Amino acid sequence: MEGRSWPDVAAPAVADPGKDLSFLTPKRRFCSIYAPQIKKQLDLRTQQAFHSRQLLDLVTMAATASPTTANSNSVSSAMDDPDSLKTRVCIIGNGPAAYTAAVYAAKAELKPILFEGCKADDNAPDHLTISSNIAPGGQLTTAPGVEDFPGFPEGILGIELDDRLRAQSIRFGTEIFTEKVTYADFSVNPFKVFTASRTVLADSVIVATGAVMKRLSFPGSDEGQNGFWNCGISACAVRDGAAPMFLDKPLAVVGGGDSAMEAADFLTKYGSKVYIIHRRDALRASKVMQSRVLNNPKIEVLWNTVVRKAYGANNGETRALEGLELQNVVSQETSDLKVSGLFLAIGQEPSTEFLGGQLELDPDGYILTKPGTTVTSVRGIFAAGYVQDKKYRQAVTAAGSGCMAAFDSEQYLQEMETEKENSLLMSSQPKKARRPRKRRRGAGTMKR
Repeated sequence: MEGRSWPDVAAPAVADPGKDLSFLTPKRRFCSIYAPQIKKQLDLRTQQAFHSRQLLDLVTMAATASPTTANSNSVSSAMDDPDSLKTRVCIIGNGPAAYTAAVYAAKAELKPILFEGCKADDNAPDHLTISSNIAPGGQLTTAPGVEDFPGFPEGILGIELDDRLRAQSIRFGTEIFTEKVTYADFSVNPFKVFTASRTVLADSVIVATGAVMKRLSFPGSDEGQNGFWNCGISACAVRDGAAPMFLDKPLAVVGGGDSAMEAADFLTKYGSKVYIIHRRDALRASKVMQSRVLNNPKIEVLWNTVVRKAYGANNGETRALEGLELQNVVSQETSDLKVSGLFLAIGQEPSTEFLGGQLELDPDGYILTKPGTTVTSVRGIFAAGYVQDKKYRQAVTAAGSGCMAAFDSEQYLQEMETEKENSLLMSSQPKKARRPRKRRRGAGTMKR
């Protein structure tokens, strides 16, 4: 090469002493002496690269096969805690959203674990639910008849529909625990879900804890000695409305939405008369439900009215509601209403207290999700059903969002696997030595 000065080297000891290389030019003499050594070094590096590639292929195959191995068992023991369970997806909740998510996750061979909550004991308040005591089945079990769920032209009992959804999720391989989730830790991955008896490590979590009925607070509304909760006051007309203490007695419902209308219509089967107590001068319920209620001769609406006090018989051992003290919010006049039962239907409160503020919520406490998805503010955590839906709140929309959550979770897990494989690939590749940049002849000098 022009401009390069080749050293006039003599033949080293490794060269053949019988060869006379003095007649060669310095360039050819240098290449003839060192070419065998250079070729040997190149062959050695090629062999090392081949073995490195084989090792990389083995690592990649192991990484790809690990999910299948993990999925072969519905629950596998965690490496760091022998008392823990490990799963690809953990579902917290019950009802259409949770069970539908479980069906689709199980069909995707993710072997989901589902915590459906626990039944409250006889002395527990009825309003307690999953995250902080959800009864299995959620609000669907309190529906007397579901007439708008697709596939049931004659309608179906809410509790029967719930049982069918649950059985379907089990059929595809969902592991269900009737336990209450006390806490979840979303700051680490895998995520940690805790109950009183076990800990689950999950690669992804679907929160479908729903919402619970709100309660009013006024004298006589609590569970204390002077209160009539479960002694005439209830938040579930479907469950308690047929009790003997309410048969052929005047009853009252507080609320102005569809839930209140459904409760009032249902109670007409058992009570002699049903009063709807509403604090405004117009109902918020759908036109169909308003028409059904307003045209029912056994139902009377008390407009612009609120409950101020509940009273009744209380001999220390037994208590029974006998009446309500009401107040008109416009005229401020008070009145007395003789009833034997009061049923609250004033809205819902999402069950998110067990999250401890780890997910972003809206001002009403509902989990915020990315529009058009079930993705929450924490990557790998998804929300479905009433816990993130304060607009539609229907069984069919809850089921649909459960399906979405399962798909979103599956896509997230696939993305995690791809990122893991790419990370292994990058870490196992040998770093290329940087060649010194050749300086062009005459670089840095000013052309005259």
